[in-house]
Amino acid sequence: MLTRRIPIIIAVLLSTLSSAQQLSHKKGRSADEVLSRVAEFHGAPGVFAVAGYRIGQRALAELDENQSTFNFDVTHRTPMAIPLVCIVDGIQAATGVSLGKLNLWLVETSRDKMETVIRDKQSGKVLHFRLRPDFLSRFLDVPEERQKEAAREVLKLPDSAIFTVTAM
Repeated sequence: MLTRRIPIIIAVLLSTLSSAQQLSHKKGRSADEVLSRVAEFHGAPGVFAVAGYRIGQRALAELDENQSTFNFDVTHRTPMAIPLVCIVDGIQAATGVSLGKLNLWLVETSRDKMETVIRDKQSGKVLHFRLRPDFLSRFLDVPEERQKEAAREVLKLPDSAIFTVTAM
């Protein structure tokens, strides 16, 4: 009986290790690597997908970034309109949460109530992220041909220029 369980145990351990490595908050990651990672999920490195990636990175830095992707719950409250819903793709790229893992939810709301809530299931810590109004007004209408250039700009901004975060 034990011999049958060993391969399963090894597979689970390797999967957990892989998830932790995927989630690792790599501050040394180049702009090209981040834009490529975001484009894998989103199809292009758009401004709001990159903003979502930055939100996910910040959450991992404040929570335990070495946990399995299953230990986080993310609720993104947003108008169901591009580019605002694109934030969720960046969060997936940074944290590994997904609809298929049942730890990612989209909830329709108005722009003035838009926020991303990330909860660490183990500690119970909850982070509320809201895009700054000046960030929205600056980047909301960036034309498609300028998205990659503007996304690079977003990567260089301090978190405080993109969003506010409140811990609960």
